[in-house]
Amino acid sequence: MKINSLMIFEPITIKKDASVQDAVELMKANSIRHLPVISEESMLQGFVTLADLKIGLIPSFIGDISLSDLMVKQPITVNPDDDIETAAKLIYTHKISGLPVVKDGKLVGIITETDILRTFIDMMGILTASSRIDVVIGGEPGSFKNALQIINDNGGDIINVGIITQETSKKVYYFRLAACDTAIIRTALESNGIEVLDAMD
Repeated sequence: MKINSLMIFEPITIKKDASVQDAVELMKANSIRHLPVISEESMLQGFVTLADLKIGLIPSFIGDISLSDLMVKQPITVNPDDDIETAAKLIYTHKISGLPVVKDGKLVGIITETDILRTFIDMMGILTASSRIDVVIGGEPGSFKNALQIINDNGGDIINVGIITQETSKKVYYFRLAACDTAIIRTALESNGIEVLDAMD
């Protein structure tokens, strides 16, 4: 999935000669936490968050502190054609909550941790009526395929599969299923020697 399929197009922006108070009011009025700072030609000049502005708001009343002083002048950016994984890694690694999306120096959008989380939730089917069964599968050839077959044969309609490696030879698979009775599937898996950690209807 590319960033351009998920990013916010034409985000609310501000010019760097605006006041800190103007920026705070703009963000509050639009219920946003990130504000790209651009030139007249829409070239990205900086990036500021509501947290940054709150820190500088009071000093700006009593001193000569401008929006330009508070903004990140060389923010981390992504390209609209980058994979969504690229944005997720940058946000996680740098502990930031949003990224300007830039093409040829020009701001074309913004992507936030909320956008990425929403995509993850959609992909996992968490908000839809579903069931889940978590199983431990060894590294023997055909083990995963065997588990899939048992789940399908016992009425499990698989929406998606997640995986976490516990040990070198064992992996935990999280099967998200269309809503069903997992007790039947659990019994079938266990009778075939497959360990079931948890099941949720």
